[in-house]
Amino acid sequence: MKAKKGHKAQVKYLFISPSKIRPVADHIRRKPYAEALAILEGSPQKGARILSKVLQSAAANALAQNKKLDEEMLYIKELQVNEGPRYKRVWPRARGRRDILLKRLSHVSVILDEIT
Repeated sequence: MKAKKGHKAQVKYLFISPSKIRPVADHIRRKPYAEALAILEGSPQKGARILSKVLQSAAANALAQNKKLDEEMLYIKELQVNEGPRYKRVWPRARGRRDILLKRLSHVSVILDEIT
């Protein structure tokens, strides 16, 4: 398997469901770094704040590895929101019964690359 070129950042075991982050991620996928940050700044969702932090971390990794690189030359090459493990919790119901409540976790990974 060939390694993907670019600068990567990832966050694992986030206490937010992947279904809540994915719509926000779809808005910024394949966009320039500065434009994506502007979109996330104006979004009220919790997922937007999380993606903003991951994106800034990937940009910091890119700038640390390549001193000649400019933030305006970066774009989001790949953005994945995957499902992490699920925590199972008991939810009491009527007449002594119970339901299983699934606490879903997420893994987010971002790859930034240069605009050529």
